[in-house]
Amino acid sequence: MAAMSERTDILIVGGGLVGASLAIALDQAGCDATLVEASAPRAGAQPSYDERNLALARATVNGLRAIGVWPHAASRATAIKHIHVSRAGEFGAARIDAAEAGVDAVGWTLPARELGAALLARLDETTRLKRLAPASVKSLQPVADGWQVRIEADGQVRDIHTRLLVGADGTHSMVRQSVGIQAETYDYGQHLFVCTVTPQRAPDGRAFERFSDQGPVALLPLAAGSAGLVLTVPEDQAETVAALDDAGYLDLAQQRFGWRLGALTRPGKRFGYPIQRVASTRLTGSRAVLVGNAAQTVHPIGAQGFNLGLRDALTLAEKVAGTDDPGASALLAAYAEQRAPDREGVMAMSHGLVRLACLDEPMLAPLRSAALLAYDRFTPLRQLMARRGMGFRGRPPRQVLEVTP
Repeated sequence: MAAMSERTDILIVGGGLVGASLAIALDQAGCDATLVEASAPRAGAQPSYDERNLALARATVNGLRAIGVWPHAASRATAIKHIHVSRAGEFGAARIDAAEAGVDAVGWTLPARELGAALLARLDETTRLKRLAPASVKSLQPVADGWQVRIEADGQVRDIHTRLLVGADGTHSMVRQSVGIQAETYDYGQHLFVCTVTPQRAPDGRAFERFSDQGPVALLPLAAGSAGLVLTVPEDQAETVAALDDAGYLDLAQQRFGWRLGALTRPGKRFGYPIQRVASTRLTGSRAVLVGNAAQTVHPIGAQGFNLGLRDALTLAEKVAGTDDPGASALLAAYAEQRAPDREGVMAMSHGLVRLACLDEPMLAPLRSAALLAYDRFTPLRQLMARRGMGFRGRPPRQVLEVTP
């Protein structure tokens, strides 16, 4: 079968949450871009548009609003007005409060499938973007001024020449491997379970993160008094926990979370995920760049994954908008330099926090308690952490910044 020959300035491989966001931002900026996605263009077909409940930082919602996605999702989002962080069996707590920070919400909770549906609705509104889905990448070959990518879609084989190749294809990125970028992997030996529950007392905009020797557990506010439960267990207990009936699972969740909201009831369907940290050793290659989980997959503690990935996408769109050559080495170097403080800060925070807060070490207990008590009483530190928790760290892209009248 003869291949069709095409050209595009920017080729995005991967149409998950971050890849779709990047495609929308590039279209809005007037860039010539093509999005290639293995799944059919509907929410139920895309693996990342699943039943996880995402905690979207304030900066993230600003960014989604700026690229026209948030109007499609806002009615299904729940505001987070207060965050409470503690450790089982120890004193003290860290709190982030919207009123103290002078905002209406520090973030919003939204099911991933709802964000996926909003992204698809916004993709349908794009005017310049070319979308190939479902499509599969057969080969990637470097050429003098870019990459030659062979793609099969709609029963046709296409050879697409691009000046910038973007890997948005997830943790096990084929683009990352093809470009020759190495990745460092750390296995936390933990397994994550997510589902919805209904607490006896409604969360009312409060989110909770609770640490223990077995791993973190989080509760995120959802509509109608329900909550998203995120439960981490040691990997060697994953099969046992997966096999629990609803009553047994609620007992475990209650034991791990406590009774701050009363009894937990009505568990929804459970979904499980192994937890690994996968970080690329660099963000760019020759006329290639990684974004989202292809660049860094972080521990879900603090719910930083998509928030960090969206800042990748919006920063890249900002850099390439209006340029003659989106794959120029100086442009990619500037992108990597701007993303470094945010990326390294989030990865260090998530990795260090899970290692310290979940470490079974009795000698650390008084130090952890003292640190939480000091945090709770030192206003400037609370304000700094609130700003970082809302996604404003490093040199964020302009579209996530606060817009005031």
